[in-house]
Amino acid sequence: MSRTMKAIVLDRFGDESELRERSVPVPAIGTRDVLIRVEIAAIGSWDRVEREGHYEGAFGIPSTFPYILGWDGAGIIDAVGDDVTRFARGDRVYAASMPVPRGGFYAEYAVVDEEFVAPAPDRLTTEQAGVLAWDALTAASGLDAIDARSGDSVMIFGASGGIGHLAVQLAKHRGLRVLAVASGEDGVSLVRGLGADAAIDGRQQDALTAIERFASGGLDGALVTAGGDDAERALTGVAPAGRIAWPRGVNPPPSRGLAERVTFYDGDRSRAALQRLNDVIESSPLAPHVSRVFEPDQVVQGHLALRHHYVGKLALRPPRSS
Repeated sequence: MSRTMKAIVLDRFGDESELRERSVPVPAIGTRDVLIRVEIAAIGSWDRVEREGHYEGAFGIPSTFPYILGWDGAGIIDAVGDDVTRFARGDRVYAASMPVPRGGFYAEYAVVDEEFVAPAPDRLTTEQAGVLAWDALTAASGLDAIDARSGDSVMIFGASGGIGHLAVQLAKHRGLRVLAVASGEDGVSLVRGLGADAAIDGRQQDALTAIERFASGGLDGALVTAGGDDAERALTGVAPAGRIAWPRGVNPPPSRGLAERVTFYDGDRSRAALQRLNDVIESSPLAPHVSRVFEPDQVVQGHLALRHHYVGKLALRPPRSS
């Protein structure tokens, strides 16, 4: 194979105009790595924050340029390291990676430790598999933190976003009663179609009133994927013994008084977590909702879309060498 590849890169942090297509070296693979020929990369809500440089130093590793974004992706394995036993060339996979230090999925090829790679479920499209990993794993970890039992009532706040719409599906798979606080009529329609027991538009309706109707004794738990005043008010509807899960990085952070009740967490992207996710996919209709797939020359439009309302997930088809 060629020693170079096409990628969408940053030569410095900044706004959307800093994204550009260029030829760069194919990342080297270590003994436990797989090299994935990327077919779809997720455009994550956090990509905008990272592109602007706000993650600089956050992972204990200095950023180097050219910098390649993209935490989630799916594709076909092109090569494997000497110690890889679970995968072979030609396997269809998806992965939860990190852009530092070796580059992310906005590229023709991405290298990932096999620990964070999973077989792509047969019934999911490549677009769905490509946007699945981090949001679904974060949603599952949040529900684990709530530790609700079948029949318990939980609120997913930010339910029509990437993490939220997958949390609705995972919560229903666990037998929970779900109140979904979504965004916009399209968001409400989406989460109702995904099985939410009740759904409101958080921009237009009062969540606390909806909670009082849904769970008169208070909610047994809540997963928050969007902070702010509306979230703070809604969370007063969680019963004293109820648990509140808050992924690290969800902003604005909770007020000091609320933070005392919150469990902050990171998504578990281990092999075991990926296998549990695949088991759920095989035994349920769970699937990501992909609002739009952007072509390589539309990557700037894809990042501009992060500034505006959308439901579910956005995706990018990476560039290809001619």
